[in-house]
Amino acid sequence: MLLEFKIKNFKSFKEETSFKMIPAPKIKDLEYSLINKKVKGNIIKALPVAVIYGPNASGKTNIISAMDVFRSIILKGNIKNNEAYTTPNTAVDRLELIPNIESKENETVDFYIKFTTKKLLIEIDLKIGLGKFLQEEYSRSILNEKLKINNQEIYNRNSNIVEIGKINEISKYLIKCFSKDVLEKISNVNLDKQELFLNGIFKTLCSKEIYEIINNWFENDFKIVYRSDKIQSFPISDVKDKSKKYFVDKMLDLAGKDFGITSTNIAYPIKEDKNDIEPLSLIKLENGKAGAVIPATIFESFGTIRFLNIFPMIVSTIKNGATLVMDEMDASIHPMAIMNIINIFNNDEINKNGAQLIFNTHNPIFLNNNLLRRDEIKFVEKNEKGSVHYSLSDFGTSGKAGVRNTEDYMKNYFISKYGAIENIDFSNVFEELEKEENKDEEDL
Repeated sequence: MLLEFKIKNFKSFKEETSFKMIPAPKIKDLEYSLINKKVKGNIIKALPVAVIYGPNASGKTNIISAMDVFRSIILKGNIKNNEAYTTPNTAVDRLELIPNIESKENETVDFYIKFTTKKLLIEIDLKIGLGKFLQEEYSRSILNEKLKINNQEIYNRNSNIVEIGKINEISKYLIKCFSKDVLEKISNVNLDKQELFLNGIFKTLCSKEIYEIINNWFENDFKIVYRSDKIQSFPISDVKDKSKKYFVDKMLDLAGKDFGITSTNIAYPIKEDKNDIEPLSLIKLENGKAGAVIPATIFESFGTIRFLNIFPMIVSTIKNGATLVMDEMDASIHPMAIMNIINIFNNDEINKNGAQLIFNTHNPIFLNNNLLRRDEIKFVEKNEKGSVHYSLSDFGTSGKAGVRNTEDYMKNYFISKYGAIENIDFSNVFEELEKEENKDEEDL
């Protein structure tokens, strides 16, 4: 489960910014919903849900983009550009888009993450030199890379120097071939300034098992969906009879009926190429006539199609105890459906494996003290320093700025008590347009 994620000099976030999924001190809201994981005899608590609010262009999506970029760097093991676009998030493939537009050549782009998996508490710190914004020819390098497990430093890489730390902390996972001194000597000779130490030398000479634990979490348990309107999910259930042209996924069909599908059933074609699998609408006709099978995109609403693409990811996340981060998950979907999904993540009888859901939104209906804790309500706004992130719990409970859990969060948000909202007035545009039209008439 994700505990904390930090960035600095990433797009609109010039200053260091920390996104926390750790319960805020002294906050007792909805305590039953908290996730509890045991690591080395200690209970670590985490939030199951976080919802991010803020005006357009404030930086909400940039937090998700940063998670996506960092995940990609860890999985591919380097800070080189990809030759082809692999995702709607262009910054994943073109790292020169990352630095803040006002960044200087010597400013690093910083990432930090803390998470738990396999009963281990893992922290990765990464500082990379990418030059200035859009500086494609800059000689990139990894300036610092640090791994900590269970609060013990395993290694610390500064540019081309690696220091091996307390590897006895992971002794049962180690490849017992080299002493600490020999590991350092080999590492310092073979370091590539653009390659992660984790994916190369550490994996090969220190611990392939630890590398695989970390890699598996990033690949399978840290799911980032940038532009959720672009995703296409696969059915929940496996196909048992492949002799047929299509099959009804009972779980997804049931969820679709609860959501309010128009067709009789939702089915999926049976094909080898999963990228070619799109939902079908099965329609039973009256008077004994044969039914119809047509693409659901023709028969169902856009909101229904979005739900059918999102829901399998929700099920998979709950089942595997993963962390799912989605950009505007709720777009085109009725808020009651999203509220029910939030409640599922808050329900420890359903969410037994400690799954987490993080998404940004413009819908204020989720600002509800019966739905979210104050530390689960996140905000992003822009000031003269760039994007700034904070939680509702950061206001405290006392004084004029204090926020109590009995307040009407939505009402107070609209009167700008919490910030992260803008009053927008387009009337000046139309006034200017009228002036231009009147001027044109006078010229005639």
